[in-house]
Amino acid sequence: MKRAQPKPTESANDRHRVLLVDDHPIVCEGLSQKINGEVDLLVCGQAHDVHSALEAIEKLHPDIVIVDIALGTGSGVELIKDIKVRHPKLPTLVLSMHDEALYAERSLHAGAKGYVMKQEDPECLLRAIRRVLHGEVYLSDKVKDAIVNRLGGALPEGKITTFVEQLSDRELEVFQLIGNGYVTHEIADRLHLSVKTVASHRENIKKKLTLPTSEDLLRLAIHWQRHSEAGAVPAPLTSLPH
Repeated sequence: MKRAQPKPTESANDRHRVLLVDDHPIVCEGLSQKINGEVDLLVCGQAHDVHSALEAIEKLHPDIVIVDIALGTGSGVELIKDIKVRHPKLPTLVLSMHDEALYAERSLHAGAKGYVMKQEDPECLLRAIRRVLHGEVYLSDKVKDAIVNRLGGALPEGKITTFVEQLSDRELEVFQLIGNGYVTHEIADRLHLSVKTVASHRENIKKKLTLPTSEDLLRLAIHWQRHSEAGAVPAPLTSLPH
């Protein structure tokens, strides 16, 4: 009797190579197991900061890079910008706990091709990976509608989703770190900037958010960071939190 032949599976050489960039090793391991269970996808490596991610890209030649916004040292948004310059044809996809309504558009401007929140079902990430690999952009319907409305001028004059949208990408990084309790020289070390540059960013943030003192800046940054980590971006600012 002729034995039944096993169903063909794709070899490692046929699978799309995925590089994971996240500063939480447990998260990377969980993502690797999920992605490697797919016949068309393979995690070729993991990186935990900007420097190791850029090195891994040169060495491993991934087909797509999945990037977290918040990295232990450096910024996922800045990494995406670097990848866009060094490897313009290499797509990046953001996977983050930070609210899509605020960070998705920033990520797209930096060069990312999609944005998925970590709270989503894992199948959502797999769909996003495949869409980006096929040259599409992946965003939730909510964020797509918001971006279309904004580009089309449908938002009311002067309306912003949250007060920190007034900040540049770098200013937002500094604001987040202030909210996490870091002082100026520590922020400079983490972002590889001079103390003078960080101090300048602090002053610009105070001006844009009309904050009279550094104490007001610290209080607001802590308030915003707590809400952000809880998955709820604060409404536009009307008064300083106490």
